[in-house]
Amino acid sequence: MFTIEQIKAAHAKVKSGADFPKYIQEIKQLGVSAYHHYVADGHIKYYGENNFTISADAKWADRPVANVSDSTKLKHTLQIHQQGQTNYPTFCLQAAEIGVEKWIVDMKKMTCTYYDKASNEMLVEPIPVI
Repeated sequence: MFTIEQIKAAHAKVKSGADFPKYIQEIKQLGVSAYHHYVADGHIKYYGENNFTISADAKWADRPVANVSDSTKLKHTLQIHQQGQTNYPTFCLQAAEIGVEKWIVDMKKMTCTYYDKASNEMLVEPIPVI
C-alpha cells in the first residue's frame, strides 16, 4: 500500500493547478483510489483497495469556510488556478472564502467534486488523462 511520504513526494512536484493531472496519475499508480481534501485545515484522507485508508495531518490552523457558497466564483477561481496563476495554498484559501468545505477526487471516475458545508455539489470537474 501507499504511504503519506510517497504522496508528499508526488505533491511536492505540483506548483499550480496546471500540474494537477500529472499528480493524480502518479498517486493513482501508487494505489490511491480516492481522496477527500478538507479545506478548513487542509487535512486529507486517502483511500485504497481493501478498505485501506490513511490520513495526512492538517496543513494549517483552522480557517473559516463561508456559510454561503458561490459556484460561479468557484468556476472562475478554479480556472485561474488551472492556468497556473495561483498556487495550492492560495487556491485553498480562496476556496474557503467562496464556501468550499471539501473536494473529493475519484480516481475511477477521474473527477474532482467540490462540496459546500451543506454537502451540496458545487462543481464536478473531469480530470484530464495525460
